[in-house]
Amino acid sequence: MFKEGSRLLGYTIAGIAALAACTLIAIFAFGGVSQLTAPFRGETDKKNRTVGSGAFRIATYEEFFDLCAAVQSSEAAIKNVQDELATKPSADRAEKLQQAITAQRNTRAESITTYNSKASQEHRTAFQDADLPYRLDINAQETKCAA
Repeated sequence: MFKEGSRLLGYTIAGIAALAACTLIAIFAFGGVSQLTAPFRGETDKKNRTVGSGAFRIATYEEFFDLCAAVQSSEAAIKNVQDELATKPSADRAEKLQQAITAQRNTRAESITTYNSKASQEHRTAFQDADLPYRLDINAQETKCAA
């Protein structure tokens, strides 16, 4: 009687061990776990590289200030060229100044578009300083970056 119970226990343990071994072999052979967890791991990795990353948060925060400052810099350059144009330079110089104004207006528009594009990205919006405007107006004559 004791031998029969012991033998039955031995077969049960051997069966459980064999089942566990087969399960592990199947998991590794077919990559089951990695396929099942891939979406989760991908989302977590993406979040860690962006929102969860201190470097990303600081860089994004500074990027909004840099883009806004670039717009202000272009506006200052436009004003300076317009001031020189008002001094009635030679025709050749006036033509070059007009080209410079056009180039600076294009640069300003590009900076505003980039700022607005990044401001509309959900993972970046959280790191935009409260003193900065949510969006920049391309038709405004002067951009105010901080209160």
